[in-house]
This record gives sequence, C-alpha cells and structure tokens, in this order.
Amino acid sequence: MPDSTSSHPPTNRPDATETSGQSAHQPTSSSELASLKIRLHKSLRQFPDFPSPGILFEDILPLFSDPTLHQDLIHALELHIKTKYSPGQRPDVIVGLEARGWLFGPSLALRLGAGFVPVRKRGKLPGPTETASYEKEYGQDFFQIQADAIKQGQLVLVVDDIIATGGSAAAAGSLVERLGGILLGYVFVLELDFLKGREKLNAPVYTLLSSQEDSSVKT
Repeated sequence: MPDSTSSHPPTNRPDATETSGQSAHQPTSSSELASLKIRLHKSLRQFPDFPSPGILFEDILPLFSDPTLHQDLIHALELHIKTKYSPGQRPDVIVGLEARGWLFGPSLALRLGAGFVPVRKRGKLPGPTETASYEKEYGQDFFQIQADAIKQGQLVLVVDDIIATGGSAAAAGSLVERLGGILLGYVFVLELDFLKGREKLNAPVYTLLSSQEDSSVKT
C-alpha cells in the first residue's frame, strides 16, 4: 500500500464530510463507528441449510430494506476509509464484485468522490476484458473486468458483502493489478473468520462485522 511519500498526485474530489483536523476527530469517529457496528449487526439474519444442507446463509439484505440502516452502512464504511487513508491516498476507484458488492459499492464510491467499476462473471461484460479464475466449493469459476476500466496508477479498493474463502476477492485484486491499478486493500461487510479467507489476499483487509465461528459456510 502506498505511503505518504507516494508520487501519486492528490486528487481534488468533492468531500462534504472532510475535516481539516483529522487526528483531532478520530476518537469521535471511532465511537461513532462502534455504535454503527452494533446497530448493523443486530439487523443481520441467518438461514440454516440454505441453499443446501450444512450451509448457514448470512443475509445482509435487511440492511438495504431500511433506509436508516442503509445510510448507517455506507456511513460506517466511509468513516473507516476516511480515518484509514489520508486525503491524498484515498481510492480513485471502488471495484465491486458481482453481485452483492454492487449493492453498496456505487453508493460508497459517490460518498468518496470515486469511480465505481464492476467485476462480473465471465461473458457478462462487453468489449475487451481481462479474466481471472478462482476456485469455488463446486469447481472453478471466472471473473472479468473491462480492459479500460482502471487507469495506470489509480488507487483502488475492492469491496464485497462477505469474505469467506477469499478466492473471488483474490481474483478481483489480481485483475486490478493487471490493469495497472494500485491495490489499497479489500473492504467487506462481513467476515467468516474461521475460513481464514484473508490469508489469500495480498493487501490490507477490513471487515465491518464478524460472524460464524463454527464450521458452517456461506455461498
């Protein structure tokens, strides 16, 4: 991840919530973020044996059916990014994975003054594309990104709803780097800690919430 000496030029993007004294506001931001996490976590639902026996499905959709919770989710992710990265090192592009990374990726990108780029399953995007494979529990799958979606040297965050085994996120990260983007890290709403998916990722990982400490898995 680039540090404060990076040659990447700061971008002049609108930032309605930016403050001039970031360090002075971090304690308040940390307290607010903790409160947001509690509210968001209480709204999640779990469905056992869906879509097949032995799987405990994590349902984040209630976060989007309530406008206040939806706002809380975007604000919580925004707070994390704005306290983690200095203004000149924040993402130029948010990359969202198909399909639930699209639920909040565009909104988060707008709040940060960044662009949004989708990563899709193979055969869904028009024009020249780059392709990366990854392993799923039932075999191999493929992600694609449009070949001109990310410019050389742009700062990029990859977002998705849940990190489980980490394979799909790793494939998306490899596509970002193949196009010349600088991978700042990965951001997820939920992490299934016991699957240790973050060990497959080559950049910092942030998850808003944690869940499932036993042997169930999510698809």
